[in-house]
Amino acid sequence: MTVLCVVLIFHSAHGTITYWFGGWHPRNGIAIGISFSVEPLGAGIAALIGALMTAALVQSIDYFEEEVPPHFFVLMLVFLASMIGFALSSDLFNMFVFFELMSTAAFGLTGYRIEHRSVLQGAINFAVVNGIGAFLLLAGIALLYGRTGALNLAQIGQVLSRHGADGLVIVAFGLIVVGLLTKAGAVPFHFWLSDAYAVAPAPVCVLFAGVMSDLGLHAVGRVYWVAFSGVLGNGHADAVRGVLIGVGLLTALVGALMAFVQAGLKRMLAFIVISHVGIFLTAIGLLTARGLAGATVYVVADGLVKGALFCAVGHLARRVGHTDELIAHGRGRSLPLTGTVVALGALGLAILPPFGTFVAYSLVERGAGGLGYHWLPPLLAIATAVTGASVLRAAARIFLGLGPAEDDLLVAAPRGEEADEGMRAAPRRGFLLWGPAVALLVAGLGLGFAPGIAAHAVQHAERFVDRPAVARETLHGAPPAPLPHVHEQIGAAGYAYGAGSAILAVALAWIGLYRRRIPEAFRRAAGATAGPAVQRLKLLHDGVVGEYVTWLTAGAAAITGLLALLTR
Repeated sequence: MTVLCVVLIFHSAHGTITYWFGGWHPRNGIAIGISFSVEPLGAGIAALIGALMTAALVQSIDYFEEEVPPHFFVLMLVFLASMIGFALSSDLFNMFVFFELMSTAAFGLTGYRIEHRSVLQGAINFAVVNGIGAFLLLAGIALLYGRTGALNLAQIGQVLSRHGADGLVIVAFGLIVVGLLTKAGAVPFHFWLSDAYAVAPAPVCVLFAGVMSDLGLHAVGRVYWVAFSGVLGNGHADAVRGVLIGVGLLTALVGALMAFVQAGLKRMLAFIVISHVGIFLTAIGLLTARGLAGATVYVVADGLVKGALFCAVGHLARRVGHTDELIAHGRGRSLPLTGTVVALGALGLAILPPFGTFVAYSLVERGAGGLGYHWLPPLLAIATAVTGASVLRAAARIFLGLGPAEDDLLVAAPRGEEADEGMRAAPRRGFLLWGPAVALLVAGLGLGFAPGIAAHAVQHAERFVDRPAVARETLHGAPPAPLPHVHEQIGAAGYAYGAGSAILAVALAWIGLYRRRIPEAFRRAAGATAGPAVQRLKLLHDGVVGEYVTWLTAGAAAITGLLALLTR
């Protein structure tokens, strides 16, 4: 699947590949059949899914103590098929079908070690919150179908563009966005994510962290540009942009802060996923081709790096028996290669130049600057620095034995929360545990050296956001529009933000290890300023699913209400 999806990237470079199942082609611009629309951005996401699944399946051979029963691989392959179908589908209802199939497999994989109470709680929280998100998504699809009589995204966009943005259209858009953001784990729909990722087996988390959450954001961009940009892009774009950027920025900062106070590596990486979901949402929320291109490249590069980190965590769990940085203090000295992967992955999260995540961030930085949002790149750089610092601090404590073995700032993983706890030492083929981590890390960091990747991404994004041309190509078989000429060059500001983020990550990691060496007056001032907010955030993530549903309801009402208020 990975090879086929890479082939699709190149084959779709000259024009979107639209495949109509059963030969049900549109007539007179009306689509009754179901289609896949494959363009390089979507095919790149599909290739990422295949690569991460390959790494996860290879590691799972040696990860489990016992022989893996057949249903694990069945669930993983169903998960693979549904995610790729979701990434390539251009039919809104079939996106929902793949959404639900993906979720069903994910619930089963999360609860794989169902004999643990914490695993059961994480799987139930995952299922309940995402089930409600699915109902909201389905309600939005129903409203759109009632208005347009269409389910193909291009045809929906054609019909909506002929009329104004009335209340039904705004509410439908809001419900669809909320449903997709619930799957992505954006604030305030994110509470389930840390509970689920902390208890799922590490090979499963490679997929959860690397791509599953990001698929919701890919769908937000696809739905907006193909279906809603015609009706909301003229006169209402600023309102949509403000809401998406606001939610994204809040998600990025909250996720980064919560990651920094975690001791358990899996829960820490879960909050890093939340933070980076916010960064990707902010990039998509710019509603520009450069922002969309930056988000897509960022998803791929960052997904490979996060996949490598979860593979490394799986190796650590099998060799050490714990993934809590306080419990595993200094016990990773015998794993220098794994420690190197974790440290380099942390710098990748912190957008260290000139690697893949940095190239993607530079596109986002230029996109924000082009809209006059010069205040946005520094805030996003701070979020990346804090997430990188969290992993660097853990790496220094576990693999080098630095810092104290106790820290009252950190939230220790509850006993038994991580199902890896107490596993026996790694058997036979150690390479199958750490080899996928190295491969994913090299691919994620090395993506920045691919010739012209930034310019190619912007070229294809420019074609993707041309809604009328996409509709003509999809519904009428018109030839694809020629690729625009694009010249992308990373400026001094991009390098400054990348270097500053990496340096700040190292500094914050040192503070995390040795903050007791800081003068007491500064510590007291920082504690008085940030302490109450951090404590409240910790208390909110209490695992009570009823509270999570309350936040989901309030968030759905707030986002939909803001869209309605700002687009009147």
